[in-house]
Amino acid sequence: MPEILKIGFLHLTLVDLIDILIVSLIIRQLYIWMKGTIAAQIFLGLMFLVLLSFVSELVNLKLLNWLLKFISDVWVLAFIILFQPELRRLLMLVGNNPLFRLIFKPSVTAVIDEVIEAVGEMSQKQIGALIVIPRQTGIRSIIETGVPIQAKVTKELLLTIFFPKSPLHDGAVVISGDRVEAAACTLPLSAQSRIGNFLLGTRHRAALGLSEISDAIVIVVSEETGTISVAEAGKLIRGLSPEGLRKKLLAELQAEDKSPKEIFEEVSQSE
Repeated sequence: MPEILKIGFLHLTLVDLIDILIVSLIIRQLYIWMKGTIAAQIFLGLMFLVLLSFVSELVNLKLLNWLLKFISDVWVLAFIILFQPELRRLLMLVGNNPLFRLIFKPSVTAVIDEVIEAVGEMSQKQIGALIVIPRQTGIRSIIETGVPIQAKVTKELLLTIFFPKSPLHDGAVVISGDRVEAAACTLPLSAQSRIGNFLLGTRHRAALGLSEISDAIVIVVSEETGTISVAEAGKLIRGLSPEGLRKKLLAELQAEDKSPKEIFEEVSQSE
């Protein structure tokens, strides 16, 4: 690689400059994440030691090199101990990154378990709920009608959102991956007002309405009876138990080679 810059005894190539730029950006981002904490001061001290080590290596200061090498033998352990809160925060920021979640997809089973536990408790207590799980069809316009949440799916979060006195309970929650994207979302109402002898309430009409225009799975918990229902592909299945709902969600969300309508019909026939 030909030299592009020469400063005294330093001979820099394009690869060297790219390397320096990447490391500089990493250090800058780390400092931004730690800014305002005690760890930021420790981080600056660590950067000073790294720079000092680099300079002493260039001018061959043997005694200083030995001292810095001695320090470097224990600095990894010290780094983990001193920066434990910041490392935890950094890992959370990385985990919340959409690109990271796209590469490392969350466990479907873990998310479903949290949803089932919440739905089961809401069913027992007759707390109304409307939970949307999108699939291939984009529903960004629906998400934008609600309040952004962007939090990990947990039983406690769902129970808090749908608590009757919560300002977010009157609407739908949209779950994407392992995140609650938004709450209090408005869904389009189905033109159907009755299925057989069953008079559809607003939640059930909203669930059916979204399922008629998308491939989303919509879970409904009746506030009047505590009945658990699922709307998909313009159809509504009522009277599911928490375990029945779990099997249905696992069958539908884990199957990638079949269309939602085919899976829905297969599961309905096995009921």
